[in-house]
Amino acid sequence: MNNTNRSKVSFVNTEDRKSGVASSIQALNINPVKNKNVLIKPNFNTSDPTPGSTHNDTLVALVEEIWKMGAKTVRLGERSYPLTRDVMAQKGVIPLMEKLDVNIVDFDDLAQKDWIKVDAGDSHWQDGFRIARPILESECLVSTCCLKTHQHGGVFTLSLKNHVGVVPTTRHGYDYMRELHASPHQRKLIAEINAPFTPDLIVLDGIDAFVDGGPASGKRASGDAFIASTDRVAIDAVGVAILKSLGSNGQIMKSKIFEQEQIARAAELGLGASSSSDIEVIPADDRSREYSDRVTAILNQG
Repeated sequence: MNNTNRSKVSFVNTEDRKSGVASSIQALNINPVKNKNVLIKPNFNTSDPTPGSTHNDTLVALVEEIWKMGAKTVRLGERSYPLTRDVMAQKGVIPLMEKLDVNIVDFDDLAQKDWIKVDAGDSHWQDGFRIARPILESECLVSTCCLKTHQHGGVFTLSLKNHVGVVPTTRHGYDYMRELHASPHQRKLIAEINAPFTPDLIVLDGIDAFVDGGPASGKRASGDAFIASTDRVAIDAVGVAILKSLGSNGQIMKSKIFEQEQIARAAELGLGASSSSDIEVIPADDRSREYSDRVTAILNQG
């Protein structure tokens, strides 16, 4: 990529979620949601406290910003590990979304025909996988994720891993999550889930982080950052660089960023940046510059 085509990742140093959401989006200087029907994919694998799941303040701020940017409609779609409706109820999300005129699409309630088969092709899935129809048919997809490591084989769970929730647990008599978690190619399978669709915007809440353990609980650190991009690979690369800056586990600290299997496979599939030189990190304001420069230096070192 030349400089003008580099993937932009905005960077905000903040402890405030409302301003973090707004500033990270505004710094990208784009508006992908105007006059569109928007579907938000949060991180609601479980209802565990942030970064175990998307913070309610982040979700509310994101919805408010999307409305402000001129969205036609806003929906929230997810498939959780326990029952999705129970996770949303435990988090208190349902009344919040009702107040904000956001319809909830519970992927647990989708008919069999609304889990669309994606053939294996050259993927590492044994017989392909299925994706929720609302994701594939969304006019504008916005994904919001957390900053954390993943102790069950994923290594980290940022934007690529967040989209595991668009694949069913079990459908058509097959347990997709069992295949994913038992596979020696788990991290490649995660990347491959992302191939059939492209988010229009990704916002990562890195105010709180797990630098070890995860995804539901782990060793905490204060990341004090929000980042946003249209490129899943770029945002995950910058996210891993932030984890490195905070002092993470051996799998994060000892591996080069673009050699991490999730990132390497996603780059190979053409889902985004293929190296750190393809990424431009943009500090949203003067306060963010020093932290942004430090993370960029780690990103460039690999």
